[in-house]
Amino acid sequence: MHIRGDHAELVVGGRLDVRSAADARTVLHSAVDDGVGDLVLDLTHLDSWDATGLGVIMGAHRRAGRCGRRLVLRGVPPQMQRLLVATRLHRILAIEGGIAAESLPRV
Repeated sequence: MHIRGDHAELVVGGRLDVRSAADARTVLHSAVDDGVGDLVLDLTHLDSWDATGLGVIMGAHRRAGRCGRRLVLRGVPPQMQRLLVATRLHRILAIEGGIAAESLPRV
């Protein structure tokens, strides 16, 4: 996993999982604490995330809210969009451009 950027926008790539969670948490918390306004997480280059990685994202979301900021996800890959829909987290997280229609469950 790699994260690059600053307190306003971070690009996350690789795998966000149990092995990378602690490092990712540290970087995200520092970015939240050191900035103002929206913090954009560009996930275009993220290969996958597991439950731990998703927990890191949710922790950063909560921390941003406590700091008067908003965490915005950009470029969420389709398979991860489906997970956000399945867990209903797409209703809580700010997702730039929303969720693609093909990610929504069929009724």
